[in-house]
Amino acid sequence: MPTIDPQDLIERYIGVWNEPDPEIRRKTVDELWAQDGLHVLQPPQQMRDTAVDLGFTTAVLEARGHDELHTRVTRAHDEFVAPGTYVFRIQEPAQQLRDVITFRWESFHTGEGRATGGGREFLVLDDGRIRFDYQFVD
Repeated sequence: MPTIDPQDLIERYIGVWNEPDPEIRRKTVDELWAQDGLHVLQPPQQMRDTAVDLGFTTAVLEARGHDELHTRVTRAHDEFVAPGTYVFRIQEPAQQLRDVITFRWESFHTGEGRATGGGREFLVLDDGRIRFDYQFVD
């Protein structure tokens, strides 16, 4: 496994969600994630409860491969960052154990000047790129 600076990796990771340029965002997604990388989102409890009420056994959401990952990142950017309402920030420095990096992030409401949400990220690396990206939203 290549030597990875975990803090640098999570700074690039958070940066891609805030990146306004679609071409740079696409290039960064391709650089960060493995070709068949997987982003798995466990949404907030309210969304999980709603899914169960509708008869679903899970509300886990997935994006696999560069195209789906790019769409996922772009959708989050367009909804939260592009209007100028939020930026995503690192809340807790990276911790690494072998091929796993974990950290906490937050969504910072620019108008209110405070964090209004966030979560924990678990990144499993393969040859220096993200193979599995598990996101737990608070």
